Amino acid sequence: MSTGHWIVRGRVQGVNFRASARQRAAELGLACRVWNRDDGAVECVADGDAPALVELERWLGTGPALARVDAVERLAG
Repeated sequence: MSTGHWIVRGRVQGVNFRASARQRAAELGLACRVWNRDDGAVECVADGDAPALVELERWLGTGPALARVDAVERLAG
């Protein structure tokens, strides 16, 4: 099992980003925690198979329809 940890910046709060990320992670078979940060970003930590984490990271780069993702930063862990 692997872990992915990301910070997503842009218009990502108030656009259903967290719920959509949790749903996408569940579809990929990942255990996922997503929360808003005080700086306006969203932080996401997911555990599961490496290929599914790659797919989730790809999804985070776009997010749901109303989001505008400016950057996805992958953290260690």
